[in-house]
Amino acid sequence: MSPASNKIALFIDGANLYATAKTLGFDIDYKRLLKEFQSRGTLVRAFYYTAIIEDQEYSSIRPLIDWLDYNGYTVVTKATKEFIDASGRRKVKGHMDIELGVDAMEFAEHIDQIVLFSGDGDFRSLVEALQRRGVRVTVVSTISSQPPMIADELRRQADVFTDLVELQPKLGRDPSERPAPREPRHHAPQFLQRATTMAPRGDDDDFDD
Repeated sequence: MSPASNKIALFIDGANLYATAKTLGFDIDYKRLLKEFQSRGTLVRAFYYTAIIEDQEYSSIRPLIDWLDYNGYTVVTKATKEFIDASGRRKVKGHMDIELGVDAMEFAEHIDQIVLFSGDGDFRSLVEALQRRGVRVTVVSTISSQPPMIADELRRQADVFTDLVELQPKLGRDPSERPAPREPRHHAPQFLQRATTMAPRGDDDDFDD
């Protein structure tokens, strides 16, 4: 199969990828991430999944979500649920496993390869189901941390396992390109002010993390 005919979809477990990159000590440049996989074939879709805390006036992830939405990603969000566990501790629940799994299965007949950015062992059965439909699955996480960020059963199920640390030169953001400190929370984030003018896609790279 020639690279051009290799149809690829990316499925990014946002919280998991963020935690993995932070553990390895770098930030993801999402513009570079898109370009990297566009160079490997026909990138059909890039999904990014994340949960958002309900009723929060300003979420630190909101500028990233807005940037991704304007720059080639399909962003899937849902509100987190807060609950009190048996020990009386406040917990937040916001897994996106079901949403990601449903989208991946729906896309299976249209693509040749799925790249899953997650180390969550709950995705092992999804990977197996995709493989039965003839889709090659690459899983991106890391075994370079202690303990590893990927569940062993997921790593073994994948057709290809790629350690995120190997992709750092291609996907990592140059520290000198960090955006300026954000404005105080009582102001709208700068990106949201610009968003009302519908800036052309790709013109804004303030929020590459």
